[in-house]
Amino acid sequence: MPQGSSQAPIAHGPSTHPPSAHRVVLVVDENSNPFEMSCAIEVFGLRRPELGRDLYDFRLCAAAPRTRMRDSFFTLTDVAGLDAAEEADTLIVPNRPDTDTPRSADVLEAVRSAYARGARLIGFCSGAFTIAEAGLLDGRRAACHWMWTESFRKRFPQVRLEPDVLFVDDGDILTASGSASALDLGLHVVRRDHGAEIAAAVSRRLVFAAHRDGGQRQFVERPLPKVADESLAPLLAWAQEHLSEPLTVACLAAQASVSPATLHRRFRTQLGTTPLAWLTGERVTLACRLIERGEERLDVVAARSGLGTAANLRARLRRETGLSPSAYRRRFGPVRGEPLVV
Repeated sequence: MPQGSSQAPIAHGPSTHPPSAHRVVLVVDENSNPFEMSCAIEVFGLRRPELGRDLYDFRLCAAAPRTRMRDSFFTLTDVAGLDAAEEADTLIVPNRPDTDTPRSADVLEAVRSAYARGARLIGFCSGAFTIAEAGLLDGRRAACHWMWTESFRKRFPQVRLEPDVLFVDDGDILTASGSASALDLGLHVVRRDHGAEIAAAVSRRLVFAAHRDGGQRQFVERPLPKVADESLAPLLAWAQEHLSEPLTVACLAAQASVSPATLHRRFRTQLGTTPLAWLTGERVTLACRLIERGEERLDVVAARSGLGTAANLRARLRRETGLSPSAYRRRFGPVRGEPLVV
């Protein structure tokens, strides 16, 4: 607990989850950043009474009985030892701002052991350093904070670092770039595990967008423009209300009272993507939510989401989720007796 504090230590307490609940374990190491720990707790650790069920069984663990957090803000006590990592279905590895300091051998072994038996690994911010130091990222894609791009590449040249993205999903290893992108990746994992509808419900509780387009290039330090572009937020909100309509880039530009070229430039600057790519992503997300809510007619889903035809819906859904509409429905569709999220 924080030194000199009378408050209870940070601990999740005994599990009330069924044995089949997906267990997420976060390893806290010396000098870890508490912000990412809090993000993990918010996404994976909170009870979800509004959903009628809990999504995960969450645990904290550490290599030592007392673990000093970043800059000695506080000391973490009374959490499980590293043996808890042996029961993780998903292991969130330590992230530390002192990226040049080697991780402890015990922590690295816990990460390797968890991965070897099939656990999914997640690294937030500098967490990619931990996974790479464990020897598990060679030849694979990863993300880390833009401030550490060059040092990461020098230390781990075999890793395919992607510096301009918020996170990388490489199957059983997922990494996020900056601190706040821990929420982006966390919500992505919820969507992957439980579907777009549940992820949207969690994002509403967090008051955080379920999907932020673009990448961290928009956050890299650069000279400030003399006149900043206006926010795209009003246009995005309008477009999300009109996805079933035949929207085009020209239509969006007219709504924003700018030229198509200016609209492209603003999307690239503010979101790191194109208007058409953003629009398609929003339509696929809406299609997923309609399927999850029980709509079985693909032509209706395609029309209401603006994807046009059932064939285009199938192609887009498979490209974005790896699943056909029928497979997506089997995995994420409503179950009789299960509360519907609206």
